[in-house]
Amino acid sequence: MSDKMNAIVFKDLGEFEYTKRPVPKVCHGDDVQIKILAASICGTDVHILRNPPGIEANKGIILGHECVGEVTEIGSDVMDLKVGDHIILDNNVPCGVCTPCQTGNSNLCKHMGSMGVHKDGVFAQYAVAPEKQMVRIPKEIPIDQAIFAEPLNCVMGAVKKLKVMPGDTALVLGGGPIGLYFTTLMKACGAGKVLVSEVSDFRTEYAKAQGADRVINPAKEDLKTEVLNETDGNGADIVIDAVGVLINDALMAVKSGGSILLFGQNGVARQEICQNDITARGLTVYGNFIGNYTLKNVANLLSSNRVDFTKMITHKLPLEDFETGLKAMQKGEALEVILDPFANE
Repeated sequence: MSDKMNAIVFKDLGEFEYTKRPVPKVCHGDDVQIKILAASICGTDVHILRNPPGIEANKGIILGHECVGEVTEIGSDVMDLKVGDHIILDNNVPCGVCTPCQTGNSNLCKHMGSMGVHKDGVFAQYAVAPEKQMVRIPKEIPIDQAIFAEPLNCVMGAVKKLKVMPGDTALVLGGGPIGLYFTTLMKACGAGKVLVSEVSDFRTEYAKAQGADRVINPAKEDLKTEVLNETDGNGADIVIDAVGVLINDALMAVKSGGSILLFGQNGVARQEICQNDITARGLTVYGNFIGNYTLKNVANLLSSNRVDFTKMITHKLPLEDFETGLKAMQKGEALEVILDPFANE
């Protein structure tokens, strides 16, 4: 192995570079070095590279946080993983000592260090992370399926809160990648009907492929009317806002006694709601931020072959063509962009 590797580095506001970086070393007893078999571009990466940025990252870090890896070296205190194992990774490393961490909410850690945001990530040929952030997966799981593990981990954390009953009607607001994960998982959890609200014709076709029974275009149809028509005038049992600004649409479309899950994030947008709509109608509103001890659930799901996300892959590129994939994501012309760090070696 060379002591240098190819990587995508966050250079400055709106700027990145494809460059050489030292191969990261195992420095702590619980460290695991992995070869990056594949990585994928996430909406977070798009937000980081906006100017001004939607998410602030540390300059000089290696970008990227979604990957499938193969263990190449382990520290002296690693207990489970072995060289050659395939792994999926939770990039959010909690401190373990703050109040949220010590009360079972490590996803809300006050000192979270996120790979690809605060520290070096996985848009490279190798990476190092603590063993506790990794879960082994069978080598038989195709890389094109396993690459969805990190965003699935975030969505799985939210699904864990929802008590989906067989036959429920679920409405997903937003047909981007996160909305499509929710669409797929609602079906897998037994929802009888999954509706998706989406204005893009491009995304509409993918929503249908992931199991949406109907896609409603709120730019052309009245969302509330169409949801009521689909639910015998009752409203959806569950409404999921995968965008981050649609709580009023959710309140309008959910049935009395139903549940709303707020997942998408937008720290700039503001909405005005009538709180009594929640109280008087007995609604349950959940907020969710990333996954909380759900990565093993994701591994089990991928092993079960009960879901297929590979139809969401729109681009497969060498790492050096990161800019092509980024631009496609920025233009809304891509869903899942997979990068191969070893494509030309």
